[in-house]
Formats: sequence, structure tokens, C-alpha cells
Amino acid sequence: MNKPVNRSGTEDPEQGRQEQGRQGPDDPESDNGPAPQRLSKILSAHGVTSRREAEVMIRSGRVSVGGKQASIGQSARPGVDEIAVDGIPLAAKSELLYIMLNKPRGYVTTVSDERGRSTVMDLVTGAGTRLFPVGRLDYDSEGLILLTNDGRFAFAVAHPSFNVKKTYEIRARGDIRGAAERLRCPMEIDGKTVRAVSVRLMKRTAAGGLLQVTISEGRNRQVRKMCALCGLSVLSLKRISIGSLELGSLKPGQWRFLTESERKALCRF
Repeated sequence: MNKPVNRSGTEDPEQGRQEQGRQGPDDPESDNGPAPQRLSKILSAHGVTSRREAEVMIRSGRVSVGGKQASIGQSARPGVDEIAVDGIPLAAKSELLYIMLNKPRGYVTTVSDERGRSTVMDLVTGAGTRLFPVGRLDYDSEGLILLTNDGRFAFAVAHPSFNVKKTYEIRARGDIRGAAERLRCPMEIDGKTVRAVSVRLMKRTAAGGLLQVTISEGRNRQVRKMCALCGLSVLSLKRISIGSLELGSLKPGQWRFLTESERKALCRF
């Protein structure tokens, strides 16, 4: 298993405020414990997965409360009730962590896969806490992907409205020069008008060549769909940067923690 190169995390002030608040005699939770919350919300807050995927995990019988299989819509008291996923008790809410991974081809960018395929989570088991991926890279794509247990950070980096630029290297077959020109123009994908922020023709060969394409929307399989509309057959696709964060010399399958300055550069809050 690959070891992290660097580590940075931030404290969770919310947990401290909760603990301090429970000491007061007028706190309604001081006698009866924390109020119940929906299991999907608890799992999401602990960085296990998104709320939507948590519902899938509950429905498939992977979540239990007090040793009994949980059901959809069920609530529990975090820190009081014993909540487990795949038989593993849910740990206390941990510090916020931010990881960059060089995803190889052949891994699904999700917490779990119903078809039993390898996921990016298999590559970061040494992180010490439950994480979830920020955005996606499809099964046949490779390169830079972020993982975290910070929902605000994930939303700010992945949502198209924040316009975080992502750059890809694309090796393709077809009229590479003509495609490079067309990629710079607006085009419609899945009912949305998209366009590349920048396109660079890095290398031209008899059969195709190498392109570097930067986008800011980050919609599902956007780069592959844009290339297809321009008559290109994508042979390989690698994400090499997200915002100011570059993949650099990180080898496929390796990961490291972001520094605090890298985190702040990606998400300013």
C-alpha cells in the first residue's frame, strides 16, 4: 500500500461547540443525549458517502443500528446508538482531510460499486478515516482526483457554478487539427451549451495526436462527448490539474495529503 507523502488537516470547530453546549444545565440534550437524525444524514456527515448513496447502502442491508439491520427512513442518535457499516462501527466524527490521488484506469470513482469493480477507495485505505471522491473520472480515464470528508469543500470544487478549471491530456485518433479548432467553439451536450476554456494541440501524428483541453463545467463525461462531436476517437484521457493543483510526479495509484495552502487555493472559505 502506498504511503502518504504529506499531511494536513483542520480541526472541526462544530464538534467542539456541540460538546461545550451539552455541558449547560439548560441544554435539552444534556439529560437525554443528542436528538435523533436520519441515518443518511449521519453517514454523510461522517464522510462515509453522500446522502443519496447512503440510502442505497441502507436499502442493500449494509447498515445496522444497535446490531439490527437498518431500514430506509430510520433515525439514530450519533455518538449514542451503535451504527455500523458492513459490520464496522462508525467512528467519531474525524478531522477534515483532503487527498489527491493519481487514479489509474480500471477503477470506478465511487465509494462502492454494485458490480463489484475496484473503486478509488481501494487505493486510499491508509488514509485513516472514511472519505468520498470529489467529482468523477470514468472507469477508462486516469489522473488527478480529490477525496475528502468535507462536504463544503467537495461542493465548491465539483459544482459547475464555481467554475473550477480542470485540464486534461487527450490522446485521440482523427483530424486532430480540425478538432482542436472546433473544440474552441460552443457546442451542445445533453441539452447544455458548453465550450472549452482553452485547447492546445501538443502533438500531431499521422493518425491523430495529443491535445490539452481545459474546461470549467465538469459535466458527466463532458470531454469525451466534446471530442466525439468533433469526430475524434479518444484513446486515452488523463486529468492533469484541478484549479492550481497539478498532478506532477505522483505515480498511478499513489496519493498524498494536500497542504493547507493547496486546499485554500482550491476553496476559499
